[in-house]
Amino acid sequence: MSTHEARLAALREQMKKQELTGFIVPICDEHMSEYIGNYAQRLEWLTGFGGSAGTAVVMAESAAIFTDGRYTIQVRDQVDGRHYDYVGIADQSVTAWLGDHAREGDVIGYDAWLHTRAFVTALEKALAKKGARAVAVESNPIDAVWADQPERSDAPMVVHPAEFAGKSAEDKRNDVAEWLKTEGHDAVIVSALDSVAWLFNVRGDDVLHTPVALSYALVHQDGSADLFVAPKKLTDAVRAHLGNKVAVHDYVAFPSALAELTGKSVAVDPERAVAAIFQTLTDAGAQISEKRDPTVLAKAVKNDTEVSGHRSAQARDGAALSRFLHWFSVEAPKGGQDELSVAARLQQFREDTGALKDLSFDTISGASSNGAICHYRVSEETNLPITMNSLYLVDSGGQYLDGTTDVTRTMAVGEPTAEMRKRFTQVLQGHIALACAIFPKGTTGGQLDALARQYLWADGVDYAHGTGHGVGSYLGVHEGPQRIASFGGMNEPLVPGMICSNEPGYYKTDEYGIRIENLVLVEERAVEGAEQSMLGFDTLTFAPIDRTLIEVVMLSKAQLGWVNRYHKKVMQVVGPQLEGEALAWLTAACAPLGE
Repeated sequence: MSTHEARLAALREQMKKQELTGFIVPICDEHMSEYIGNYAQRLEWLTGFGGSAGTAVVMAESAAIFTDGRYTIQVRDQVDGRHYDYVGIADQSVTAWLGDHAREGDVIGYDAWLHTRAFVTALEKALAKKGARAVAVESNPIDAVWADQPERSDAPMVVHPAEFAGKSAEDKRNDVAEWLKTEGHDAVIVSALDSVAWLFNVRGDDVLHTPVALSYALVHQDGSADLFVAPKKLTDAVRAHLGNKVAVHDYVAFPSALAELTGKSVAVDPERAVAAIFQTLTDAGAQISEKRDPTVLAKAVKNDTEVSGHRSAQARDGAALSRFLHWFSVEAPKGGQDELSVAARLQQFREDTGALKDLSFDTISGASSNGAICHYRVSEETNLPITMNSLYLVDSGGQYLDGTTDVTRTMAVGEPTAEMRKRFTQVLQGHIALACAIFPKGTTGGQLDALARQYLWADGVDYAHGTGHGVGSYLGVHEGPQRIASFGGMNEPLVPGMICSNEPGYYKTDEYGIRIENLVLVEERAVEGAEQSMLGFDTLTFAPIDRTLIEVVMLSKAQLGWVNRYHKKVMQVVGPQLEGEALAWLTAACAPLGE
């Protein structure tokens, strides 16, 4: 019996002990985080799936794993199809599947600290039609059978200095207090880890690649706050920074604090607060109002200090990436390199800056066919060599005190095929179309998404991921509420100060992948004769785009001009940071095309 088969059997035995006929296992923690601590990696422990989004449903005699289009290939590589059915979430939701597979009398368990209230409501409705019921478990059955489950991190919380934050924590809390007064609420619950970190100007090391600390907050109408964090994580410096208007409590005291809000009007974010929070408040007799966490938009709209810091981080990161691209151009054709060795070398270039705090996510280092897996994560088992006449895709980023970076480059090793050049150029055309977009105030990412896809669509192909996501300021590499996509957050208007990615791609299964990603800043645009306020994007990321993959004849004059202007700016930003052979390589890589 394989390891994951044995774990599945152990879970089913535990389910029997807890009188459950089914159990739902999401990738999630108590804060609805995208990236979670090791202690919360229950789905990966159970199934072997290492993606960042997915859910399994385990029944007594069957099981299914649900993923989105990013993980169609990966889930089949990592999860045994003999034990789990593969279900695309776009084809059937978890609740719809249970509505089809549950039988009368079934008891489906879920952990209320790992799901939204909306999910629980949909689950209860789907099961009721079959005469089954959903039950919030008192203890997660995975935890009962996971013998070596890691403990929660005890890394200390740290102060995020004002020179990088640009606004004091007290001023931020006062803004929230004014919002509470306007909305007529006594308090708001802040449960998302990045929201707590931003609001209090603190950071942590509890989640890999995301500088946050496990914590909750309750902010009141007078600007005071209760912060819930493990006492061992608090240093004297952090206590002094928080000040006397912030009362500190143990992390585990949060549920009991909710139970004391009887009669209070409390704002709770339905997308970021788990079902258990709503249920505890309901049981306490609090007046619940579903409102978006007031820090979410404020955090997304970067202040001048954050924008300036991000530009510095991007310039530093762009130089590290350019040094890597030079190294890759020399070493890859020699042979002897693979996905792991190349990713390690890229990380070393970033570490050589002396400013890197962490990677911003696990580097996507995809050679040949692995590049076709959108969110591929290299391991010893999947590691491929870098071979001649192939494509290599690397999506990577760094966490710096002054900013978070995320950039993707695709490079040819040897001679690319005509098809590779065509697809790469179509992706580039879409990237340019989005980078050059001018749009009215109030435009959403959903309205812009097609700009990046149009050249691929014209050829009958597409990509199965969003075109852009928000990025934090020394926080999450994926940050809402804005997205450039036809799904998930597509209705959020873009606002000056927001930072987004611009990352169209193309993926040919079992052959190669292409993605070109820069970060862009939403800013106001002066348009002569305009009758309304207009916005556009300022590109922030600077590193060469592989000219050997560009089919120049496919580019319009305007598109060619964009490429040449972009490479000229790369030379201006990155060139002064390089020297010797690396600078000579950069000069050649950024030479004007079409001349």
